[in-house]
Amino acid sequence: MKKEILAKFILNEELKYVLSDKEVIIPDSRSELIELALGKQENSVFEVAYDIPGKGRVVEATVVRCKNGAAVNYTDAYMRRRDPDCMVVADDGETDKPRYRDRYGEDFSALRQMTFDWLKSQNLIVMPFMAGGEKYGYPALLIAPDNAGFFAAGLADLQGFIPKHRIPDQFKPRAIIYLAPPFRHTHFGGKQVVVHNRLKDVHELFSYNLYPGPSAKKGIYGVLLNIGEQEGWVTLHASTVRAVTPYDNIITIMHEGASGGGKSEMIERLHRQPDGSILLGENLKTGEKLFIELKDECELQPVTDDMALCHPSFQDGNKKLIVKDAEQGWFLRINHITRYGTDPLYEKITIHPPEPLIFLNLDGVPGATCLIWEHTMDAPGKPCPNPRVIMPRRFVPGVINDPVEVDIRSFGIRTPACTKEKPTYGIIGLFHILPPALAWLWRLVAPRGHDNPSITDTVGMSSEGVGSYWPFATGKMVNHANLLLRQIVETPNTRYILVPNQHIGVYKVGFMPQWITREYLARRGSARFKPEQLVESRCALLGYSLKAVKVEGKYIPKGLLEVNHQPEVGNEGYDAGAKILNDFFKRELAKFVTPELDPLGKKIIDCCMSNGTLKDYLELIPMRI
Repeated sequence: MKKEILAKFILNEELKYVLSDKEVIIPDSRSELIELALGKQENSVFEVAYDIPGKGRVVEATVVRCKNGAAVNYTDAYMRRRDPDCMVVADDGETDKPRYRDRYGEDFSALRQMTFDWLKSQNLIVMPFMAGGEKYGYPALLIAPDNAGFFAAGLADLQGFIPKHRIPDQFKPRAIIYLAPPFRHTHFGGKQVVVHNRLKDVHELFSYNLYPGPSAKKGIYGVLLNIGEQEGWVTLHASTVRAVTPYDNIITIMHEGASGGGKSEMIERLHRQPDGSILLGENLKTGEKLFIELKDECELQPVTDDMALCHPSFQDGNKKLIVKDAEQGWFLRINHITRYGTDPLYEKITIHPPEPLIFLNLDGVPGATCLIWEHTMDAPGKPCPNPRVIMPRRFVPGVINDPVEVDIRSFGIRTPACTKEKPTYGIIGLFHILPPALAWLWRLVAPRGHDNPSITDTVGMSSEGVGSYWPFATGKMVNHANLLLRQIVETPNTRYILVPNQHIGVYKVGFMPQWITREYLARRGSARFKPEQLVESRCALLGYSLKAVKVEGKYIPKGLLEVNHQPEVGNEGYDAGAKILNDFFKRELAKFVTPELDPLGKKIIDCCMSNGTLKDYLELIPMRI
C-alpha cells in the first residue's frame, strides 16, 4: 500500500512522515466505510476509545449496529452539539478569528508535530474526496485513526469520497483533515477544538474531537469560504428548494439563516396534525388555535440543504443568483420529529434506507431499527436537542443536481414570544418583503435567535455574523461583507424576504410561517407585489408587510402579518421589541465600519445607524417592482 500511496498522491513532507513505513486503509466502497464505522467485525456495540495519559482508557463514543445503519452516541453530552467557540487559526494570514497563540499562549508548531507523531503511531484511514463536489470542488484528504470509521463514513456521505480504484494520478490535496481525538483531553480540558492552519499550498484542519459538526461539516465549509475569499466568491449558508404547485407554477426559494433558522425545514413538507389539519399558530395567552386549509401542497425538489455554492462560472445573463449544492449529503437535525407520522418522507427513508445510514444522538438498539423520533437522553427526561442523521442526497426523491436560478432569497430567524408585558424581538410577521439594502444588513447581522438547538450556547439574542456562515470562516469579516454586497448588486432580479420561526408575537407557530409562505409565493409565482399590496412595516428594519395574504380562499389574520395588531402586543409591545432589534443591529454593524468596507456598504450601515426610513434604503439600492 505504501507504493500505491506514493504513486497516486503528491504528498508534503509531513504526510510522507506520517504515512511512511506503514499500511493504511484507503476505502474502496461505501459498504467498506460502514463496516469500518461498526468496528470491522460483527460487533453489536463498538466502543471508540483511546488511551489518555493520566486518564486511562476513555470511551469517546459507542457505535451500535442497527438494521438500518450505525447509531453513534457520545458518552459526554457536551460532545453532542457544536461548540461555537471551537475554531482557532494557527497561521499568520488575515483573520478576525482567535489565533491559537493568543488563546493558548504558545505557537501551534509543537502541537502540530505532536499530532503528526501520534497519527504515525496509529493504524490509519486515508480517504481522498473533493471538497465542494466532484465537478467544482477541490482535492482533499482525511487522515484518521481506523477506529474512527464512523467519522470517515460520515464525511464520505457529506462530501463524497474517491474510491481507491478511482484515485487519479498526481492527486494533490488543497485541504487535509487530521483527526486526533485524544488531544481534546491532554491539551484542551475536554473542549471541542478545531485548528485551521492555512499554508501556501494546503489548508490544514486539525480536528481534536469526534463530533463531525465543527470539522467534517463546518470545517470543510471553512475551507470553501477561505478559497472563495481568495478567488472572489462565496458559499452561502442556505437551503434551496424548487417548489412546483398543483397548477405547475415553479418557483425557487433559497433560505438562509443562522443555525436553527429553518434551513432544513424549508425543504421539508409542512407538518400536519394527526387528523390532517394544519395548525398555523396557538395563542400562548388564550389557548386559541388558528388553523388553515391546504388540500394540495407543492411538489418539493430539493437543491441544497445547508451549503450553497455560488461559483462564478454559474452566472448567466438573467441577473439572478445561481447556486448548486456544495455537499453530497445532508446533516439533518431531527429534534422536531418526536413521534411517528411527523415527517413521513424522512421516516420512510430512514427506516428503509437504500443503504445503511449514520445516525447521531439517537437511541439505537443492537439488531433493531433505529427510529429518528427516539432521541438520546442527555439526562433523565431531557432528550438531546441535536439528534442527527447524515442523509446522502441521492437517497432523497426529486433532488436537483444541477445549478439553479434563485427567484427568492429568504432569511430565517428564531423568534421568542412577544407581549406588551414582556416585549422581545418576536415582532416579525408571517413574512416581510426586504429591499436589497436591508437584505444585505440582515445577512451581515444574521441573528442566531431564540432557543437554538444546534449549538451549546442558546441564551438570548446573538449574532451568527456575516452571511450567517461567519462561525465557519477563517478570514476577514469585511471581505465577506463586500463579497455579499457585490453579489446582491449583481443579481437584481432575485427578490428578498424575511421569515420568522417559533413565534409571531404571542402565537407559537413553529416552522409554519416558512411553509405557508413557500406555498403562498409559489402559487403567486413570485415575490413581486404592486405598491398598493404592501405597507411599510412599523419597524423600518422589517421592510414591507403585506396588507393581506389569502391562502386557499382564507385570509391570514392581520395580527400575524403586522404583529402590533395583536391586542396582546399592541404598539407598545411592538415598539419596545423594535428598539431591541434596532439596538442589536447598530451594535453588530459597527464592527464592519473599517477602511476596507465598500463605500456603498458604508452608506447602508450609516443609514441604519441614523434610523433611516424604508425610502432611504430604497434610494441606496432600488428594488425592482
